[in-house]
Amino acid sequence: MIFKLDPQLAADTFLVGDLPLCQMLLMNDARYPWVILVPRRADITEVYQLPMQEQQLLWQESALVAEKLMILTQADKMNLAALGNVVSQLHLHHVARFKTDFAWPKPVWGQGNTEPYTALEKQQVIDSLRELFRGFFVSEQSLNL
Repeated sequence: MIFKLDPQLAADTFLVGDLPLCQMLLMNDARYPWVILVPRRADITEVYQLPMQEQQLLWQESALVAEKLMILTQADKMNLAALGNVVSQLHLHHVARFKTDFAWPKPVWGQGNTEPYTALEKQQVIDSLRELFRGFFVSEQSLNL
């Protein structure tokens, strides 16, 4: 089977790059610095469906994203979630939260309306993320790094 990104994730995000296991995506909601990791494996909906070595790699990549996103944003809290109620494909949300953000202290889901990035904002955030993760992506030439 070949990995294919869920259509809803594809519609809601922008590609940042590929880590060894996961595709890194930027959620198109400028209210929150929000990165999603999706293991590039077909038909996986739960962490336990990955081989043990890939489960460990997923958590290592998640911890790396959380740490780097915290450094980039200086957030008050990093929220991690793997819900799957709407999109069943296994994916991990990493949302940098601030005590001053719109939804604080509630979860970001169902709070207000999404504010899509402008083209300039999108490119600036993606460029910042790609620079922050330089050396971690498996195919940096394709990202023009």
